[in-house]
Amino acid sequence: MAQHGMVVTSQPLAAQAGLQILRQGGNAIDAAVATAGVLSLTEPMMVGVGSDLFAVIYIAREKKVYVLNASGTAPSGATVERFNKLGYHWDPKNWGPTSGMPGYGILTVTVPGAVWGWQEVLKRFGKMRFKQVLEPAAQYAQDGFPVSERIAHDWHLPNALPLIGCCTATDPDSIKTWYLNGESPKPGQIFRNTDLARTFRLLQEKGADAFYQGEIAKAIIAKSTALGGTMTLEDLAGYHGEWVDAARTRYHGYDIIELPPPAQAWAANEMLNILQACMPRWAPGQTLASLGPTNPVYWHLMVEAKKLAYADLYQYNADPNFASIPLAKLLSESYAASLCAKVDPRQASRPGPTGNFALPGDTIVLSTADSEGNMVSWVNSNYSQWGSGITVPGYGFLLHNRGGLFTLDAKSPNVIEPHKRPFNTLSAGLVMQGGTPLMTVTLMGGDMQAQGHAQLLVDILDLGANVQAAADMARFRHSQISNELELEPALFDLVGQKLIALGHTVKPIGGADVGGVQSIMAIDGYYRAGSDLRKDGQAVGW
Repeated sequence: MAQHGMVVTSQPLAAQAGLQILRQGGNAIDAAVATAGVLSLTEPMMVGVGSDLFAVIYIAREKKVYVLNASGTAPSGATVERFNKLGYHWDPKNWGPTSGMPGYGILTVTVPGAVWGWQEVLKRFGKMRFKQVLEPAAQYAQDGFPVSERIAHDWHLPNALPLIGCCTATDPDSIKTWYLNGESPKPGQIFRNTDLARTFRLLQEKGADAFYQGEIAKAIIAKSTALGGTMTLEDLAGYHGEWVDAARTRYHGYDIIELPPPAQAWAANEMLNILQACMPRWAPGQTLASLGPTNPVYWHLMVEAKKLAYADLYQYNADPNFASIPLAKLLSESYAASLCAKVDPRQASRPGPTGNFALPGDTIVLSTADSEGNMVSWVNSNYSQWGSGITVPGYGFLLHNRGGLFTLDAKSPNVIEPHKRPFNTLSAGLVMQGGTPLMTVTLMGGDMQAQGHAQLLVDILDLGANVQAAADMARFRHSQISNELELEPALFDLVGQKLIALGHTVKPIGGADVGGVQSIMAIDGYYRAGSDLRKDGQAVGW
């Protein structure tokens, strides 16, 4: 708890860098960029300057919420025909992970949006510029930091598969950059990235132009071209993100603001809508709160609502600049009510593969708040651990692999096309109460994000948990493709067999697989934050 400002994220040095910026006179937006910069060094398998960014930002002086989409666009030569010629094809009988797309390598790389987004939020709402906010990251990159047990785990095999040649050709620049003496760092070893420090210094000196038009851009294109990529200097120079309208719904009188397409976060809104509309029919006289999380019916109904929401997510989600997405209908109360009959309160449904790709992925989330009342909900990501597995030599950062979430199905709204943004797993949200922010909503981890947001909000808005308790409470992860329901061990022991009796295919899952919450709540003139016990994080304030 703190009165003046708060930063919470998955790595302590990054959280403290954001706090340092707040105490130097920066605001929540400045602190978010500073925190993300340090995370690009300390959790490089999750995030970096070659990644995607989305943010939900509340500006107190305007009493207004802004939503940023700084996700990447496909290169000029990214067409179905080109992928087909290279031997990649969509097979309607194969419900594989990427619908014909490769999982790693240069063909999955889209134009990185993070640096554009970092600079854009600073220019529009920040008090500082790259010179100040990237200084902690530059210093840590130059001097190094000790790798913690959790981050060493994420760095190590089998999590580093793209770097050692499992899923793409081994990239010598990645091995050189991310390994120490040919091995991933062990707990307690000091990791430095002087090439990344050079990148931060260039951004401090020249801004985002260094990345999209200057020497970093030329290095990105040289690496891409050498590996058979089609990204051009024009693709980089012409990149820009977008300020977009939020996806909104009301749940128990609170306004739930989530990212719209192509992000998946809006599925959390639909899931909550379904629960709100259908609980009176599914469990007459009961609520989620009265059922409680020790009751298997509570979890059964949550999972069934998730299946319905994700069926629509898989069918419709895509870049709205290229596809028509009936978001207003999908998030309407009447539509939610129309879905109630599809659920049997006594028997699990079998949704089948209503999409044609699974949604793994790893990322970072962070939240910041300041003495002015500004709040930031932020998600920044390489997509898969270690992104494409490709590092830009001399500059110390990975290229992400978000393009792997396109499909080669020509009939899909998410089919790959030049300059198009793919379906994106990233999620960030904000809960508003009476026109002012109550809390940020963040939870990292592939397709866990939207279903995790809904669980987090039910924990708080239905069950009355505080933000730390809600971050730590047991969660499920349901796969729409396999129809497998995964429960954290304590939850599996509590209700697993009873859910199996209801027809669910259930197995236990480790805590690392249900994401990590990093959220801030504003209450009566002070902030309180929760940092998920499953990660290596910290909530700090002053």
